[in-house]
Amino acid sequence: MRVFAGLLLVAASACASTPGFWEMSSFADFVKGKFEGVSLGRDGRLTAAPTVDMLFDSGQPAIWATAQAPDGSLYVATGHRGRVYRVDKAGKSSLVWTADKPEVFALAVDSKGVLYAGTSPDGQIVRVENGKGTVYFDPKATYIWALAVGPDGALYAGTGADGKVFRIVGAGQGEEYYSTGQVNVTSLLFDPQGRLLAGTEPNGVLYRITGKDKAFALYDSTLPEIRAIALGDRGEVYAAGLGGALVHKIQGAQQSGGAGAQDAGAAVTSITVTADAGGDLKPTAPEAPKTGAAAVQPAQAVAQVAELANVEKSAIYRINVDNTVDTLWSSKEENVFDILPTDAGGLLFGTDKNGRVYRLTADHRLTLVVELKDAEAVRLIRWSGSTVVATANMGRLRRMGATVGSGTYESQVFDAGTAARWGRFRWTGSGAVLMTRSGNSLRPDSSWSDWSAALSDAAGTQIASPNARFLQFKASLTGTGYIDNVSAAYLPQNNPPAVRSITVLSQQVAAPSGKTSGSGAAASGAATFSVSVTDTGDAGPSPSTGTATQTVSRAAVQQVLVAWTADDPDSDKLVYQLDYRGEGEREWKNLRRNLHDTNWTLDADVLPDGRYWFRVVASDRESNAGVSAKEAELVSSPVLIDNTPPVVRVVSSKRTGAGSQAFAEIAFEAKDAASPLRRAEWSVDAGPWTAIAPTDGILDSPEESFALRVVDLGAGEHVVALRVSDSGGNTAVAKVILP
Repeated sequence: MRVFAGLLLVAASACASTPGFWEMSSFADFVKGKFEGVSLGRDGRLTAAPTVDMLFDSGQPAIWATAQAPDGSLYVATGHRGRVYRVDKAGKSSLVWTADKPEVFALAVDSKGVLYAGTSPDGQIVRVENGKGTVYFDPKATYIWALAVGPDGALYAGTGADGKVFRIVGAGQGEEYYSTGQVNVTSLLFDPQGRLLAGTEPNGVLYRITGKDKAFALYDSTLPEIRAIALGDRGEVYAAGLGGALVHKIQGAQQSGGAGAQDAGAAVTSITVTADAGGDLKPTAPEAPKTGAAAVQPAQAVAQVAELANVEKSAIYRINVDNTVDTLWSSKEENVFDILPTDAGGLLFGTDKNGRVYRLTADHRLTLVVELKDAEAVRLIRWSGSTVVATANMGRLRRMGATVGSGTYESQVFDAGTAARWGRFRWTGSGAVLMTRSGNSLRPDSSWSDWSAALSDAAGTQIASPNARFLQFKASLTGTGYIDNVSAAYLPQNNPPAVRSITVLSQQVAAPSGKTSGSGAAASGAATFSVSVTDTGDAGPSPSTGTATQTVSRAAVQQVLVAWTADDPDSDKLVYQLDYRGEGEREWKNLRRNLHDTNWTLDADVLPDGRYWFRVVASDRESNAGVSAKEAELVSSPVLIDNTPPVVRVVSSKRTGAGSQAFAEIAFEAKDAASPLRRAEWSVDAGPWTAIAPTDGILDSPEESFALRVVDLGAGEHVVALRVSDSGGNTAVAKVILP
């Protein structure tokens, strides 16, 4: 038997077809939305946020640093035009000084109220008095990242790209206090014992410097930059680790703009830091500087820094008084830029995610307090009894009030996967107004529906927005109102299944005593032929009727295996129907219904010889009721079934000659009723088979003629066997006796 099969691929989109629910109940669910005057508690509850007032707008791209004066006013440093402003308690601002460098990254005020500013690039420390700036100290560094006034009245500066801390005691009077071996010293702060804490980059090491050239590595973070340092009321130290390394971004932006770029051949020095017997760190002699192409400039390395998805971006650490370290918070999505301790062991911290400010309590409960819509909350300051947030993009000061106001929350867009029928919308809460809108584009645009009327019943209100693929809700909150545990029911459009392929194969199985069609293989209890011969030559006892001729039965029968692959984009359970139709027939005949297997086997001889097609119909009716059920079908390529062997007819045979010159000439014909002949062979006296070509040279027709010449026939009788096979594998054998 010969089988021809076809293949068809059908594509479909994936989505669920059974009723589902869009549910939002946790902090992680709600934090992906948009907040405007709304806070989010760790328990997933939305409430009105504290009021936020615009205290100061610098008109500059960023506010990099702040410092409080003894009179209670606040100094603010900006970039990228290098200005310093003063903001008094009433919120009135004035321009104090404009630097000749584009950035002022650091500010400090001493006990006498004198203001110091660190300019960058080609960093210098400037003393600002009466609106005029005088160079106070030049450390010959590229950047001045941080300034701090020590208990001894000296001014300390953290620099880059040499990673040093300088101690300045007067105009032009300064010295290198400690070399960290890092590229940048990004933050400075004195602890209650008068020890200087220094955060660095790119290895993210927090040092505690106890004297000139003496330091202890308090913590070595897995993140590149220690961006901010703060002190707790029990002696603990808080540190913000940054994976995106803000100094890299700043340096890269300056290099691309040409500011502070260094010569390509400038030297880069590598410094190794070792620990002495007392645990203090001391820098060793620097290695010889590298120049030319082998030298990698800090600013040049910046352009190659890329933030990776699904990798920790930032973290907040607590270094306890016994030097043990706890990670209080970490994120793969947000960079934390500043931390501010609060009462009762809590923290506020600001991130680059829409100017978000979070509160972290002592028992690690997180609250999204406010979202300012600015790209980065750079600094947090406790000033005049309020929390003030300094932002970048744009450079502004925002003051958070003690009372709550009103605001709105927009959820992330929910994707039902396909056009869906909306059910009821439910939530828990009070004092809130909720509404929905829907559309078929991923991002809400003018093609979306308008916001619906306010939903009235929290226990369940039918969604009035049009049926569509995407849904979003908005909540308005005032005063003590709150919402949580939001859910929306939906029923996606049912998608039809797909029959991907049909394969029809022939197979041989052991011949059973009684053959039947079915999905399983035929029984293996085939009759076998056994002949026993004794040493007397008798085959066994003979009945009175004589010795019966035993028949060698066929050891195997041909079967047709129809197998198919199918799937459903909604993961619905599928049921199948298998039909067939022969050539010249108009209607499909059913072989099997309600199949859950993806194959069916039938004996080949139940179908007469000819060409057939098989059809598989797949239905999802067991998962979808009524008219919503869908089905799909696929028809195989034509399949040839041939169970009848060809007919071999000997036309003539003639033996000529004697001895070694003897040969025979045999002419025979072969004919098959269903398919072309595929092989012809001959054998002498049960010897090996030898192929023979027809007289026309090509074996390709249902009927062929052959002429055979057999040489080297020895004396005596010989038997020549002639075997011919058709396309279905059926074989016929004839013999010629040569006397």
